[in-house]
Amino acid sequence: MASPKQLVVAALQLPTLGMNATRLEFYLKQAYDRGADLILLGEYVLNHFFKEFAIMAPNMVKEQSRKHMELLKNLAAKYDIVFIAPIIVTRKDGYHKTIVKVTSKHTKYYEQQILLPYAHWNEKKFFANKITPLKAPMTFSINGFKIMVMAGFELHFDPFWRDVTQKKIDLVLLPTASTFGSHNRWREIIKTKAFLHGCFILRANRLGEYSDNEVKWKFYGDTMLVSPEGEVEMMLEDKESMLVEVIDKKDVLDHRKAWQFEKALKEHKA
Repeated sequence: MASPKQLVVAALQLPTLGMNATRLEFYLKQAYDRGADLILLGEYVLNHFFKEFAIMAPNMVKEQSRKHMELLKNLAAKYDIVFIAPIIVTRKDGYHKTIVKVTSKHTKYYEQQILLPYAHWNEKKFFANKITPLKAPMTFSINGFKIMVMAGFELHFDPFWRDVTQKKIDLVLLPTASTFGSHNRWREIIKTKAFLHGCFILRANRLGEYSDNEVKWKFYGDTMLVSPEGEVEMMLEDKESMLVEVIDKKDVLDHRKAWQFEKALKEHKA
């Protein structure tokens, strides 16, 4: 494990795993050997892409999630590592899109608050997530780093970033399922948000393809770690792989000291 002022973060770039646990443990052993404190998975890696659920029995979706939760709990205990992974939870009212934090001692869920509402990608209609007043996303600490988990689509909404500033978050974990050649837009938004809010952003984007009415959805990877200076520290391209990097709290503190964005705002508060 890293020193108290450092954190070793890992992100897996994978297509849907299905019921296959072998690949997950293969990468986890490597992450463990490199001292990783936490590991982030992309959206629709533990489960299939939501549009595929139409041809899957609900019990199959439920069993897929159950088996992967059991696996994550076992691996977290075996390797003493923190997992952050999007997972579908089946309840009486339907499917819920969540992100789970699994450690050797406990499990905690964050239910995505804002879902995509578009005709071609309507998670809002498909999932049973409740529409309620926004609350701060899941936050926790490791090695003196304050960490926030934000669902990919939520990146676009300022209230979540106000929480990043107010809670002095050092690292934002961002699991995504980005497609349709949106590489540049996502890169630029992530770099800008990291710089403006003085935090690291670790984004894990899935791989794989889905064909819908003769349109091919290609999930392109681009898993990346971006520094508080808005610089890409490491990026995976479009192949199955894993990112493991050491981040330093000093980089966050130096950025805040140099730019003083928060101090400038405080001077103008009534």
